Amino acid sequence: MEVCYQLPVLPLDRPVPKHVLSRRGAISFSSSSSLFGAPDPRQLSQRRGAISYDSSDQTALYIRMLDVRVRSQVGFEPERRSSHPYLCIDFRTLHTRLGWGSTPASSGPERRVHRLLSFQRYLHSSRLLRGLPQQIPLHILDEDYTGQARCMLEKVGTWNFDIFLFDRLTNGNSLITLTSHLLNQYGLVELFQLDMVKLWRFLVMVQEDYHSGNPYHNAVHAADVTQAMYCYLQEPMLAKSLTSYDILLGLLAAATHDLDHPGVNQPFLIKTDHYLAKLYRNTSVLENHHWKSAVGLLRETGLFSHLPAEDSLNLERELGSLILATDISRQNDYLSRFRTHLDQENLCLSNASHRHFILQMALKCADICNPCRPWELSKQWSEKVTAEFFQQGDIEKKHKLEVSPLCDRETNSVGNIQIGFMTYVAEPLFAEWARFSDTRLSQTMLGHMGLNKASWGGLQQEQTAVSEEAEPAAAEDAAATAAAGAAGGTSSKEIPQGSRES
Repeated sequence: MEVCYQLPVLPLDRPVPKHVLSRRGAISFSSSSSLFGAPDPRQLSQRRGAISYDSSDQTALYIRMLDVRVRSQVGFEPERRSSHPYLCIDFRTLHTRLGWGSTPASSGPERRVHRLLSFQRYLHSSRLLRGLPQQIPLHILDEDYTGQARCMLEKVGTWNFDIFLFDRLTNGNSLITLTSHLLNQYGLVELFQLDMVKLWRFLVMVQEDYHSGNPYHNAVHAADVTQAMYCYLQEPMLAKSLTSYDILLGLLAAATHDLDHPGVNQPFLIKTDHYLAKLYRNTSVLENHHWKSAVGLLRETGLFSHLPAEDSLNLERELGSLILATDISRQNDYLSRFRTHLDQENLCLSNASHRHFILQMALKCADICNPCRPWELSKQWSEKVTAEFFQQGDIEKKHKLEVSPLCDRETNSVGNIQIGFMTYVAEPLFAEWARFSDTRLSQTMLGHMGLNKASWGGLQQEQTAVSEEAEPAAAEDAAATAAAGAAGGTSSKEIPQGSRES
């Protein structure tokens, strides 16, 4: 029996109307319905796989930045919201857009969403799997890009790949398109017998679970990290040693490493006494949540349900090990271990544990590689991450919380933040990576970072010079104004009012 899949043909130049009804799996929902108001109490208890959430708090704000000793887990304990002694911040207003909250309720019958939707997908139903399109062949799933986007994918392994342009050419679907292309390019879909419908659904849901309102931690960042990861996987030291399983794991970890990131950091969660901070005991809260969210999507879509249960659980654990390695607060731990291996020359990539460690280091490099990109790209990323820092600082000021380091726009600038980050975080890591893989790409990255650091330094000096020139000029203007006022005051007393015209 022939099975026909109906998928929409989406134009790349305009969004799908919001009134179009959506279906995903057995659940229907309409993007025109009142999704922006308070959640229905009947929807509060929802599950994804073995993970429980509370949909009234699906905007949970969390980021990375703290130490953690991760326990290997086979099962995943439910995530439940405990009591909030601090709930004066409505987390759902972090990324409010014009018109939110004023959307009129649907006049039709109430619809219930029976399965878990992250906050991002709760607000925006799928743009890729909805509507009533004409029948099209299944292979269109792999060919959902044309023209310039296809030409760019032919050069996806180049370090100057412009992910911002690629995202525009794919109508905001860079993560889906790029990841699908790379999995097919490596032959992983066929090798692991992945169901294309399940894979496409998984990638759509992953992209939607990244918050588009985040200036930095969004799906474009995930796509950029995935592209960087691909560049590292192509390096000779890795290309000749990694297995197909390693490559699959690396690409999936890159695509999901910041899944459902809220745009604020872990200290923010801790000082607001958020339930996720309690759940993970204030250690790698964000990374743990990214991992569990990725596992939830894998289980919900059944992407690896055809594998033996033990293999599937091993994949989930190793995926978590990679994502947890991106915790920047554990940078020195990983760097010290990496340096020791290089000093002792005892890395053996025929050893599975050593290959996994190199994948961890590769993902860490991919995650913070923005300073190593060409200036035009690096500058954009620097401005975006700083905007996200300052956005958090504004929220903290508004609610009279202590402003987190680097988050106060009045005492920090893009330049000084980036120079400090390069000096203390990026340069030490990429110097050791270049020792491990001394290739043209490694030298290119170090070269770009040196030039970018000098460029930020030059901009800082220019800004300092302008401010120093402005201060004396302002002082002179103030003095002149004061002198003129004093002189004017004297003449007013000496000259009678009636004599002024003469």
